[in-house]
Amino acid sequence: MSVLIKNVLVGGKERNIYIAGNLIEAISEAGGIKEKVEEAEFVIDGKGKAAIPGLFNAHTHAAMTLLRGYGDDMPLHEWLSTKIWPVEARMTEEDVYWGTKLACLEMIKSGTIFFNDMYWHWEGSARAVAESGIRAALSAVFIDGFDEAKPKEQIRRNEALYEASKKLPDRIIFALGPHAIYTVSEESLYWVKEFSERNDLLVHIHLSETGEEVEECIKRYGMRPVEFLEGIGFLSSRTIACHCVHLSGKEMELLKKNDVKIVHNPVSNMKLAAGRMLYEGLKKAGLYSNIALGTDGCASNNNLDMFEEMKIASLVHKAFSGDPTSMPAEEAFELATRNAAKMFRLDSGVIEAGRLADVVLLDLKKVELVPNHNLTSNIVYSANGSCVDTVICDGRILMDGRKVEGEEEIKDKASEVAYELVKQ
Repeated sequence: MSVLIKNVLVGGKERNIYIAGNLIEAISEAGGIKEKVEEAEFVIDGKGKAAIPGLFNAHTHAAMTLLRGYGDDMPLHEWLSTKIWPVEARMTEEDVYWGTKLACLEMIKSGTIFFNDMYWHWEGSARAVAESGIRAALSAVFIDGFDEAKPKEQIRRNEALYEASKKLPDRIIFALGPHAIYTVSEESLYWVKEFSERNDLLVHIHLSETGEEVEECIKRYGMRPVEFLEGIGFLSSRTIACHCVHLSGKEMELLKKNDVKIVHNPVSNMKLAAGRMLYEGLKKAGLYSNIALGTDGCASNNNLDMFEEMKIASLVHKAFSGDPTSMPAEEAFELATRNAAKMFRLDSGVIEAGRLADVVLLDLKKVELVPNHNLTSNIVYSANGSCVDTVICDGRILMDGRKVEGEEEIKDKASEVAYELVKQ
């Protein structure tokens, strides 16, 4: 497929963007690359629009769209044990398929072209992503509950899923998903580490999300979570550690030493009153380029809008630090684009020739983007997902004029599935 985007704002100037296959082949001054006009299979009028890299959601549980608004304003463990886990226990692969389809639709509609997921019924998620056209790193929930009989079962499943993943489109990345140190035994964590090393796989894990997790780790292992993982050789540049709210200075140094990647989920952390990431401390430890943003699942956010996540991330650190310069707009934007692309080893996250064709067009006529003194500031502090007009991922047009193929069916079917789950 080839796409020509004409007269679109790129870096403050009108440009033409030519996409061939899944790459941005050329960017020229408006009126340039005239020879490409006749070649392009699709021509998009970019007048009055701005091209930005597609956004990355670095941590979520996509199918939890089915539980949006089902259990709110509750303590974390009560919420999990009385609302979330009982419903998840009843979910089928087909339920997860439709929940993930709904999540993919929501992300496309709000300019997200990639998400990092951990959930049950991996096959259902993979099928939904393959059909949606966006990118994802998918991991199955690996939990053994310290039950001696379960590690072998979990290992066999992940080995089989890894082999199955090789038949999927290249835009789907298989990752390992040990849930957390309080749900996965040391024996299983050793296996994850070795399998990850052997096959060069990313490892998606919740880490230091709550104070209770830290206390339990100290009680069980005599040390804090990051120290424990360092002690068993688990940490590496392949580790995607999500939340990292309760960290000591020593733990930050260990994360830096091992080149661990960190996903900040400010909305979910605030809603569940889990705590606040020490962003400035991580920056001082040299970890800025290793930090990305995520929404977490819709049961604890309650949406997948990365524009909202950028704004709240920036504001929460200003508010709690008392420093209005903390996490400026440019940094928040990079956490959702360039930093995340690097984290997941994708040549994306910026609009440049030779990069992957993951391009989002913003409608500059949307009232939230008027006037346009500073586009990045508008994106972070003013915009929302409805400002997105067009989404191109891997060179394919997924949304044009805010229309996504099949969206009404997805919303209807996902609603039906969600109501049935709760009714049970």
